[in-house]
Amino acid sequence: MAKIVRFHQTGAADVLKLEDVPLSEPDKGEVRLKVEAIGLNRAEVMFRQGQYLEDAVFPSRLGYEAAGIVDAVGPGAGDIQIGDRVSTIPSFSIGKYGVYGESAIVPASAVAGYPDNLSAVEGAAIWMQYMTAFGALVEYGRLKKEDTVLITAASSSVGLAAIQIVKSVGGMAVATTRGDSKKEFLLEAGADQVIVTDKEDVAVKMNDLTDGKGATIIFDPVAGPFLEKLAAAAAQRAIIFQYGALSLAPTPFPLFEAIGKGLTVRGYTLFEIVSDPEMMARGKKFIYDGLSSGALKPIIAQTFPLEEIVEAHRFMESNQQMGKIVVTV
Repeated sequence: MAKIVRFHQTGAADVLKLEDVPLSEPDKGEVRLKVEAIGLNRAEVMFRQGQYLEDAVFPSRLGYEAAGIVDAVGPGAGDIQIGDRVSTIPSFSIGKYGVYGESAIVPASAVAGYPDNLSAVEGAAIWMQYMTAFGALVEYGRLKKEDTVLITAASSSVGLAAIQIVKSVGGMAVATTRGDSKKEFLLEAGADQVIVTDKEDVAVKMNDLTDGKGATIIFDPVAGPFLEKLAAAAAQRAIIFQYGALSLAPTPFPLFEAIGKGLTVRGYTLFEIVSDPEMMARGKKFIYDGLSSGALKPIIAQTFPLEEIVEAHRFMESNQQMGKIVVTV
């Protein structure tokens, strides 16, 4: 038996239950992990609430990211061996292959080793954040030294990953946060400048920082009316990557800014990258090289034991975290 987190209905965090479930064996092309740590993601909150791209089939597992040791290998799993130290790349059904628990079965294609200089907690905080930021900024955005990148909701794990990636390439990273409480943290995390949106106008501040040019790349998970302000902060022919919808308000299209500046406003998800073997291979190399050199380093906000999974989800929903929330097993 293994302790597994499941839920039997959508709803608030307390629908999550820690249940004893018989161990199962990996099927063709699958591996089983003895889980050591689990990285939490906003997508899992949305899935639990019934507001995600995928609908739950009850009783449902959940979870995209885990670090652990391979303890069983199904046929056709390639060169993965029992005893390998790996973490999971979000490229599978969150309900079918959920990783919350002491044991998890995932597709063999979704596991990857991680550098020895990282702990299991850090290993569970790699792929969602860095692959999401890599895909937008490097793969599609063609990030260059001369680029100024505006990163919103920057204290999230993906936002912090974006700051590190921009700095590793030599670009200028401008972070936004709603209040003063996270400003110093973001500067210490590597942001060149921080815009406090409750007190400062994003477009005015961005133009001041860039001698009137604006941001060449904008990386935003908020959407809603904020998109109009981001368009005003954008440079000529800038690209805005919209990778989330944290705002519950409708998202108006900034037509006149888009026409006047020749903007690209692009919806984007991590799954574009992980579903393409060539892009995923480039992403893995970029991230692995950055982790090995120290240019990329996961920032952990707080850890919770598995028994406190409900509290961990509540903490994520509080929006107080600065970095990745990780659950230890």
